[in-house]
Amino acid sequence: MNDAPLLRFRGLQPYEPTWREMQHITDERDARTPDEIWFLEHPAVFTLGMNAAPEHVLDAGDIPVVKIDRGGQVTYHGPGQLVVYPLLDLKRRGLGVRSLVSALENAVIDYLAAAGIEAQARREAPGVYVQGRKIASVGLRIRRGASYHGLALNVNNDLAPFQRINVCGYRGLQVTRLADLGVADDVEQTARKLAPLLLARLGYSAISTNSWALSSR
Repeated sequence: MNDAPLLRFRGLQPYEPTWREMQHITDERDARTPDEIWFLEHPAVFTLGMNAAPEHVLDAGDIPVVKIDRGGQVTYHGPGQLVVYPLLDLKRRGLGVRSLVSALENAVIDYLAAAGIEAQARREAPGVYVQGRKIASVGLRIRRGASYHGLALNVNNDLAPFQRINVCGYRGLQVTRLADLGVADDVEQTARKLAPLLLARLGYSAISTNSWALSSR
């Protein structure tokens, strides 16, 4: 089996059907199921993790709120934000949850470093921060030894909806995006640059983005 996972750039995808598809793949996969990493965007939606406090949604307005099965509190997804879903057999790869979280965070830190931007991760509050402002969030679910959900990186999305929530459960936490840091990459350009960095951080030996599948699945 090819060492590297299949990379899928899926464009703009509705949230709930994508989540259900990830669940289905995870529940049906076996030792022969190839790993995949999805790169996509979602229409505007707030998502609440399994133990999230509903009061962290201050004013949802016309944006739907979906309670889901990842860890973490509340976050926002919307067009212009790159979402990365690693559907990986962690047991087969010999990866722990902490290692996967760190790989996702460090890939973003590597991407930002290449653009001349210093960023940090926080163990007590997973994600990536630039000058104290959150630019990427991480929330995962591990089931049957495999991962789904993942990373959300603000590229050129509208940041106003974040003012309607306590971001990741932290009152007053500010957010930022690549566009405000002088990075001109759009979502697909960001995905293509981030992908090999993530593969390297995950320890895959076949570091290539030639396997991009531009499809709705």
